Amino acid sequence: MASHRQSYRAGEAKGQTQEKTSQMMGSLDEKAQAVKDKTYETAQAAKERTRGAAQSTKDKIQGKEEVAKDKADVAKGKVWQSKEVTKQKASEEAGKAQDTAEAGKDKSGGFLQQTGESVKNMAQSAADAVKSTFGMAKDEDEDTPYYRKDRD
Repeated sequence: MASHRQSYRAGEAKGQTQEKTSQMMGSLDEKAQAVKDKTYETAQAAKERTRGAAQSTKDKIQGKEEVAKDKADVAKGKVWQSKEVTKQKASEEAGKAQDTAEAGKDKSGGFLQQTGESVKNMAQSAADAVKSTFGMAKDEDEDTPYYRKDRD
Protein backbone atom coordinates (compact mmCIF):
# COMPACT_ATOMS: atom_id res chain seq x y z
CA MET A 1 0.00 0.00 0.00
CA ALA A 2 2.88 2.11 0.24
CA SER A 3 2.79 2.60 -3.39
CA HIS A 4 -0.83 3.57 -3.37
CA ARG A 5 -0.22 6.08 -0.65
CA GLN A 6 2.88 7.34 -2.39
CA SER A 7 0.93 7.70 -5.57
CA TYR A 8 -1.79 9.56 -3.73
CA ARG A 9 0.71 11.87 -2.11
CA ALA A 10 2.50 12.38 -5.37
CA GLY A 11 -0.83 13.25 -7.02
CA GLU A 12 -1.71 15.51 -4.17
CA ALA A 13 1.71 17.24 -4.35
CA LYS A 14 1.29 17.55 -8.10
CA GLY A 15 -2.14 19.14 -7.68
CA GLN A 16 -0.85 21.54 -5.04
CA THR A 17 2.09 22.43 -7.25
CA GLN A 18 -0.20 23.05 -10.20
CA GLU A 19 -2.45 25.18 -8.01
CA LYS A 20 0.49 27.21 -6.73
CA THR A 21 1.83 27.53 -10.25
CA SER A 22 -1.58 28.72 -11.43
CA GLN A 23 -1.77 31.22 -8.59
CA MET A 24 1.75 32.46 -9.34
CA MET A 25 0.99 32.70 -13.03
CA GLY A 26 -2.21 34.62 -12.30
CA SER A 27 -0.30 36.91 -9.99
CA LEU A 28 2.38 37.40 -12.64
CA ASP A 29 -0.29 38.12 -15.28
CA GLU A 30 -1.87 40.70 -12.98
CA LYS A 31 1.49 42.30 -12.29
CA ALA A 32 2.37 42.30 -16.00
CA GLN A 33 -0.99 43.89 -16.81
CA ALA A 34 -0.44 46.51 -14.09
CA VAL A 35 3.03 47.29 -15.49
CA LYS A 36 1.56 47.46 -19.00
CA ASP A 37 -1.21 49.84 -17.82
CA LYS A 38 1.26 51.99 -15.89
CA THR A 39 3.57 52.18 -18.94
CA TYR A 40 0.63 53.16 -21.15
CA GLU A 41 -0.47 55.86 -18.68
CA THR A 42 3.09 57.22 -18.45
CA ALA A 43 3.40 57.29 -22.25
CA GLN A 44 0.03 59.08 -22.55
CA ALA A 45 1.04 61.64 -19.93
CA ALA A 46 4.35 62.25 -21.73
CA LYS A 47 2.47 62.58 -25.01
CA GLU A 48 0.09 65.17 -23.48
CA ARG A 49 3.00 67.12 -21.94
CA THR A 50 4.76 67.13 -25.31
CA ARG A 51 1.58 68.27 -27.06
CA GLY A 52 1.09 70.98 -24.41
CA ALA A 53 4.69 72.17 -24.75
CA ALA A 54 4.38 72.27 -28.54
CA GLN A 55 1.13 74.26 -28.30
CA SER A 56 2.70 76.62 -25.77
CA THR A 57 5.70 77.17 -28.07
CA LYS A 58 3.36 77.75 -31.00
CA ASP A 59 1.32 80.26 -28.97
CA LYS A 60 4.49 82.09 -27.89
CA ILE A 61 5.70 82.30 -31.50
CA GLN A 62 2.30 83.58 -32.66
CA GLY A 63 2.31 86.11 -29.82
CA LYS A 64 5.76 87.31 -30.82
CA GLU A 65 4.66 87.52 -34.46
CA GLU A 66 1.65 89.61 -33.44
CA VAL A 67 3.85 91.87 -31.31
CA ALA A 68 6.27 92.24 -34.24
CA LYS A 69 3.37 93.06 -36.59
CA ASP A 70 2.02 95.60 -34.10
CA LYS A 71 5.46 97.20 -33.79
CA ALA A 72 5.77 97.29 -37.58
CA ASP A 73 2.34 98.92 -37.85
CA VAL A 74 3.32 101.49 -35.21
CA ALA A 75 6.58 102.16 -37.07
CA LYS A 76 4.65 102.56 -40.35
CA GLY A 77 2.31 105.00 -38.65
CA LYS A 78 5.21 107.01 -37.27
CA VAL A 79 6.93 107.08 -40.66
CA TRP A 80 3.71 108.21 -42.36
CA GLN A 81 3.12 110.84 -39.68
CA SER A 82 6.70 112.06 -40.00
CA LYS A 83 6.31 112.20 -43.77
CA GLU A 84 3.12 114.25 -43.45
CA VAL A 85 4.72 116.61 -40.92
CA THR A 86 7.72 117.05 -43.23
CA LYS A 87 5.41 117.77 -46.18
CA GLN A 88 3.49 120.31 -44.11
CA LYS A 89 6.67 122.03 -42.89
CA ALA A 90 8.07 122.09 -46.43
CA SER A 91 4.83 123.62 -47.67
CA GLU A 92 4.89 126.23 -44.89
CA GLU A 93 8.53 127.07 -45.63
CA ALA A 94 7.76 127.35 -49.35
CA GLY A 95 4.90 129.72 -48.53
CA LYS A 96 7.17 131.80 -46.32
CA ALA A 97 9.83 131.89 -49.04
CA GLN A 98 7.22 132.98 -51.58
CA ASP A 99 5.96 135.70 -49.21
CA THR A 100 9.53 136.87 -48.62
CA ALA A 101 10.21 136.89 -52.36
CA GLU A 102 7.05 138.88 -53.01
CA ALA A 103 7.94 141.34 -50.25
CA GLY A 104 11.42 141.70 -51.74
CA LYS A 105 9.89 142.17 -55.17
CA ASP A 106 7.56 144.84 -53.82
CA LYS A 107 10.48 146.58 -52.11
CA SER A 108 12.61 146.39 -55.23
CA GLY A 109 9.70 147.50 -57.35
CA GLY A 110 9.15 150.43 -55.01
CA PHE A 111 12.86 151.21 -55.03
CA LEU A 112 13.01 151.00 -58.81
CA GLN A 113 9.89 153.16 -59.10
CA GLN A 114 11.42 155.75 -56.77
CA THR A 115 14.66 155.60 -58.70
CA GLY A 116 12.75 155.93 -61.97
CA GLU A 117 10.87 158.94 -60.60
CA SER A 118 14.14 160.51 -59.43
CA VAL A 119 15.77 159.94 -62.82
CA LYS A 120 12.69 161.32 -64.57
CA ASN A 121 12.69 164.40 -62.34
CA MET A 122 16.42 164.90 -62.88
CA ALA A 123 15.96 164.54 -66.64
CA GLN A 124 13.07 167.00 -66.56
CA SER A 125 15.17 169.45 -64.55
CA ALA A 126 18.05 169.03 -67.00
CA ALA A 127 15.69 169.55 -69.94
CA ASP A 128 14.25 172.65 -68.27
CA ALA A 129 17.76 173.96 -67.69
CA VAL A 130 18.70 173.38 -71.30
CA LYS A 131 15.50 175.02 -72.50
CA SER A 132 16.09 177.91 -70.20
CA THR A 133 19.61 178.29 -71.48
CA PHE A 134 18.45 178.38 -75.07
CA GLY A 135 15.47 180.57 -74.30
CA MET A 136 12.89 177.93 -74.85
CA ALA A 137 11.73 177.69 -71.26
CA LYS A 138 8.12 177.88 -70.32
CA ASP A 139 6.88 180.83 -68.42
CA GLU A 140 5.63 179.53 -65.10
CA ASP A 141 2.74 181.96 -65.00
CA GLU A 142 1.37 181.00 -68.39
CA ASP A 143 0.23 177.78 -69.84
CA THR A 144 1.83 178.50 -73.19
CA PRO A 145 5.53 178.32 -73.75
CA TYR A 146 7.50 181.52 -73.84
CA TYR A 147 10.23 181.87 -76.39
CA ARG A 148 12.69 184.69 -76.40
CA LYS A 149 13.13 186.55 -79.58
CA ASP A 150 16.42 188.24 -78.81
CA ARG A 151 18.45 185.54 -80.42
CA ASP A 152 19.50 187.54 -83.37
